[in-house]
Amino acid sequence: MEDIINIKIPVFEGPFDLLLHLIRENKIDIYDIPISLITGQYLSYLEMMKELNLEIAGDFLVMAATLIQIKSRMLLPPDEEAPAEEQEDPRRELVERLLEYQKFKDAAVNFRSKEEEWLKVFRREPLSEEEEGELYLFDLGLFDLLEAFRKILEKAPPDVVSITRETLTVKDRMSTIMEIIEEQEAVRFEELFSEGITRIFLIITFVALLELIRLGLVRAYQEKHFGHIWVINPAKRPSAVAEQS
Repeated sequence: MEDIINIKIPVFEGPFDLLLHLIRENKIDIYDIPISLITGQYLSYLEMMKELNLEIAGDFLVMAATLIQIKSRMLLPPDEEAPAEEQEDPRRELVERLLEYQKFKDAAVNFRSKEEEWLKVFRREPLSEEEEGELYLFDLGLFDLLEAFRKILEKAPPDVVSITRETLTVKDRMSTIMEIIEEQEAVRFEELFSEGITRIFLIITFVALLELIRLGLVRAYQEKHFGHIWVINPAKRPSAVAEQS
């Protein structure tokens, strides 16, 4: 894999972002986390990140060890001699840290929203009459994109064609994606993978997209939770989004 994906993409979110993403996706009560389920999904994400050649910081591995430890503690039989109110939930500290992290994250979002409430798409000027119907989009994080990409991989057929580093590179796909974005202004996430005939093609395309996002050359947004994901040219107002919806 590293022979083909010859660049490493830094992960621009941390382990708490991943946990909060999993809690949101599974519609879980943060005070009653099914630790076995979340641990399994967390480790699956780490495996996907490794396959994509993403740089996994030590914090992710520390959190993995913490989740496994909590899972092990919850499998232990309760102390029958201790009163129920004195038996500490092994998840308590993790929940407190998640809530604290979410509080600071919300504060950062609220601060940014003073300039652009709910992220009106690349708008600096007042709305004109013809622009009143423009679509509102919401910024996406790394793990939202990973989840969308995981679904694409699940639908992909087994590889039947060998693709080498010489025939397809991340830089090649970056150039192709930029050509598409410059021409269309906005394109649906899944359309970037429509030509995929192999798993490695899909992976290289996704890594190329992450690198473009990291460089600020494109941005990814979603119409609403579970709605269409759009990849957008940040240099232009994407009127094409509203037209294609």
